[in-house]
Amino acid sequence: MLDTAILHRLGPFDVPGVGPRHLRFYVPRARPKKRLPGLLVLFDGQNVFDDGPSFGGVGWRAHEGVEKLRSNAPIVVAVEHGGAERLDELSPFATERSRGLLPALVHWLADEVVTDAWKKLGVRPEASGVIIGGSSMGGLAAMYAHHARPDRFGAALCLSPSFWFARGRIAEYVAHAPRPAASRIYVDIGTREGRGMVAPARGVVEVLRGRGYDDKTLKFRVDSRGRHDERAWRRRFTAAVRFLARPR
Repeated sequence: MLDTAILHRLGPFDVPGVGPRHLRFYVPRARPKKRLPGLLVLFDGQNVFDDGPSFGGVGWRAHEGVEKLRSNAPIVVAVEHGGAERLDELSPFATERSRGLLPALVHWLADEVVTDAWKKLGVRPEASGVIIGGSSMGGLAAMYAHHARPDRFGAALCLSPSFWFARGRIAEYVAHAPRPAASRIYVDIGTREGRGMVAPARGVVEVLRGRGYDDKTLKFRVDSRGRHDERAWRRRFTAAVRFLARPR
């Protein structure tokens, strides 16, 4: 078990079809009294903890955010992106702009990282205890991962997701993928993020509503102050995780 309340950077690990990547871990101080803790897997690992390595010098400070959840705080593991290769590895679809390497990354996270966490980190060994999340392209990646590997990822945290990418193909993918047996989804978007962001987010949420998701399994938030940046995602992060991590 990793020490509590300390950020750990491990690796690099060889991700087949993607390349070497580092992981960052955080184990909260608080522990559930009657059950094992959950697991939160995040994309863009450089951005979600300290300010220093984050894009623009502002991080989510996710370790501080999950501590606010007290006994519901999940263990956090974040996979670092590959810099110039980020668009390739966070896209589920091959396009003129991207090689579409996300499926390989998702299967590695599911088969290696989550499985190892179940064995070695003392988290609940069930999909309902695992949240996959990210922002922007990472939010798109989280929605895809939840539907591609529902055996490992029982919830999706999608902050300002780039659902417009690849001409909005994620909406069709979600519409036709089997609904995960364990499924909770959080989607948000800021009205100050620029044109073309809000409508695709609403479109995917409408698809999910049409598939039977209600207010207990799906939360959609439109942030009137929200911009497309780490500062906005830091502000919304804890409430998003609280919705997904609360006991059912």
